[in-house]
Amino acid sequence: MEGTFFMVLAACALVPAWLAVRGANLIHAALWLGASLLATAAVYAMLGASFLAGVQVLVYVGGVITLMIFGVMMTRRHEGLVALAESRHQGRAAAIAVTLFAVIAQAINATDGLDAPLSAPVSANGSALGRALVVDHVLAFEALSLLLLAAIVGAVVIARRRDPPDAREAEVPS
Repeated sequence: MEGTFFMVLAACALVPAWLAVRGANLIHAALWLGASLLATAAVYAMLGASFLAGVQVLVYVGGVITLMIFGVMMTRRHEGLVALAESRHQGRAAAIAVTLFAVIAQAINATDGLDAPLSAPVSANGSALGRALVVDHVLAFEALSLLLLAAIVGAVVIARRRDPPDAREAEVPS
């Protein structure tokens, strides 16, 4: 029963992810990405990682998707403009994705101990988790924050370059 439930959740994560990648409308793609991330949070909850599932919902589904939709809506200047996904290299991308999937599946299949029963979860309180993030793993925590900042700045730069010229700038004064 648990395996069947996992397969359903995996399908609920993969189908919206596929639709997000294949979608031509950026708003719809962001919403499909949110559905995929929500299904991923359900997988975390099924595996007993309730804190990780909560963070997934709060940070990614709540925050990142809202930021993406806000960013898309702010950068679109024309009502009829639809940003189409570039699709010149679909065949190569599919071949790379299938190859990567095969390599990862082989690595998982060759790993010993994955079928071992789960041990009892470690009880961790909020202060221990906070201490681990801010004291023990502070370098990784700060590197991740810089990576997210760079991703946001890069997304803004890419979005600004692809905007069509403003109609007012195209008019020549007489």
